[in-house]
Amino acid sequence: MSVLKPFKAIRPVVEQAAKVASRPYDVLNTQEARDEAEGNAVSFLHVIKPEIDFDDSQNPYAPEIYAKGKSNFDQLVEDGVLVQDEGEFLYVYELTMDGRTQTGLVGCNAIDDYFNNNIKKHELTRPDKEEDRKNHVRVGKMNAEPVFFSYPAVKAIDNLVDMVKGHDAPEYDFIAEDGIHHALWVIRDGEIIRQMVELFETDVPSIYVADGHHRTAAGALVGREFREANANHKGHERYNFFMSVLFPDNQLQIIDYNRVVKDLNGHSSEEFIAQLGESFEVEAKGSDAYRPEGLHTIGMYLDQQWYKLTA
Repeated sequence: MSVLKPFKAIRPVVEQAAKVASRPYDVLNTQEARDEAEGNAVSFLHVIKPEIDFDDSQNPYAPEIYAKGKSNFDQLVEDGVLVQDEGEFLYVYELTMDGRTQTGLVGCNAIDDYFNNNIKKHELTRPDKEEDRKNHVRVGKMNAEPVFFSYPAVKAIDNLVDMVKGHDAPEYDFIAEDGIHHALWVIRDGEIIRQMVELFETDVPSIYVADGHHRTAAGALVGREFREANANHKGHERYNFFMSVLFPDNQLQIIDYNRVVKDLNGHSSEEFIAQLGESFEVEAKGSDAYRPEGLHTIGMYLDQQWYKLTA
């Protein structure tokens, strides 16, 4: 079954949480991140995209970049912006966008679940991006961002999450500059933590990577490096686990994955559709937008006409 482990998070003090919070490292280019963090010395972008503290002539994958990210993190701790919890806890994390809310758990998962394929992947990773995140973990010796996992919903887990939310006010509760509402509860109750850990072990057969394949690979592979370098490895060391946020599948919304092709590479529309016919069943669907209803199906819009492509 699946391993879920509480941990001693290092996180912002309440009054600084909204200023520290940032969007993920991979949704912003360097200049966008630099603009977003301008005038905000405590933005976590200085940790996860430390190249913003250098000029554009600097190689963003140079060793000094990762050292700067670690230094920026250490400075936030030294300044009291980030503090470590006194015990190993789990966390309930809720975010609301465009009126839609989803709630998950923040905890740690086992690198062994990654290697034995109990954590399911649906993408291949790019070596350059994987190495970038591995260097971030190696140098910082931390999981700076959680990976986004999903799991088959379990009613008993949902009930425990609702109990936590109904019993206490959230520790963090703010709306970020992009309009997303964030709330987080700290689960300090040892009995609730024990039940959640046990339910994952008994009732969650597998965990699925929703987003963050490179971060998942980096956390697992660097953890294994640390393991192999430790002659006194016991199995309970922190490198055996990496941080995640896990949402039940009944709260997820799968959003369309769209791409725009700028031209047809010299083909007419008729020639292009004819060549598509070599690999797809092509069906005209009229002027109303067509959304794929199953696997191996693509919707295509060309010359004000929708098509269904079936591989």
